[in-house]
Amino acid sequence: MKEKVMVKTLITIMLSAVLVVLALMTVNQVRIIYLDKPTHQEEDNHHKRIKIGFSLGTLKEERWIKDRDIVMAKVKEMGADIIVLNANNDDQDQLKQVKALLNQSIDVLIIVPNDLHKAAEAVELAKKQGVKVISYDRLVLNSNVDLYISFDNERVGELMAEAIAERLSKGNLLIINGATSDNNTKQLKVGYNRVLNDKIVDGSINLVAEEWAPLWMKEYAFSETDKFLQSKTKIDAIIAGNDGLADGIIEALSQHRLAGETLVVGQDADLAACQRIVEGTQLMTVYKPIEKLADATARMAIQMAKGEELTNIKNTINDGRYDVPYYVLEPIPVFKENLDETILKDGFHMYDEVYRNKP
Repeated sequence: MKEKVMVKTLITIMLSAVLVVLALMTVNQVRIIYLDKPTHQEEDNHHKRIKIGFSLGTLKEERWIKDRDIVMAKVKEMGADIIVLNANNDDQDQLKQVKALLNQSIDVLIIVPNDLHKAAEAVELAKKQGVKVISYDRLVLNSNVDLYISFDNERVGELMAEAIAERLSKGNLLIINGATSDNNTKQLKVGYNRVLNDKIVDGSINLVAEEWAPLWMKEYAFSETDKFLQSKTKIDAIIAGNDGLADGIIEALSQHRLAGETLVVGQDADLAACQRIVEGTQLMTVYKPIEKLADATARMAIQMAKGEELTNIKNTINDGRYDVPYYVLEPIPVFKENLDETILKDGFHMYDEVYRNKP
């Protein structure tokens, strides 16, 4: 009888233990299914693609079309989405477009400011929403952007002035700068002055005039150049703020049969400028490898969207109020002699395009 009671007791203990184990397993499974399961919001955040907003002040110059296309391609290659808007040289439109980008929950704003001062309002809106801002190739002043990325614009100005100074020991110089609303124009001027000031002071170079083209309009460059030529002012060399302005300048020189005689320099390596260089009507351009700029911008925008620290930024630049991180790339002077090994080698333009008008 005692043995039967002991057996029943053992069976009861064993069944109780099994029930306890099963209960614990059930509780654990419930916890896994319900408590540890990510919420819909967490799932959305995990699978959410990074979204970049790209606000361009203009697309009127050839180079900005290249910037847009390459940045878009690079961002997409890296697995993120990008929304691109163009303000067509309108400050208010740019502000409205930045608001529209922010309403689409972008993670990072890349901005090419139409105006170096007025774009600060757009930057402020982005920063209030916790959106990181990259000032692309043109610096927004007094805005404390998270990153400014560009080529060394002072060096660009130096290279243009050096090309003139090395070939013009004495003569008349005309400078037609870009828009005063673009900080790059001021940086270029610092570079020009560094090279030319002594020559202007000692009189070996006579600065006929220094003009500023509104909105980088080549029509203005044409009319100013034509005005001096009409007045029979001899012009030995002209510094153009970019290749678009050089286009207008050389058109005016052509009408006076001076194309190829007056030294003209520009920057951006536009296709038409490269054609003029091989034809001999433009002396040089400054090539800024946009693919390197675009690649670095896309890469760092995605790092910033992920909250990662940018460890490769060694420089800062003062925006008038703040010292902001500055990623700087080196420009390359291009003459007829090295055009093939720079611009063509990089695939920036195609051989048949550049030499189209030159057998």
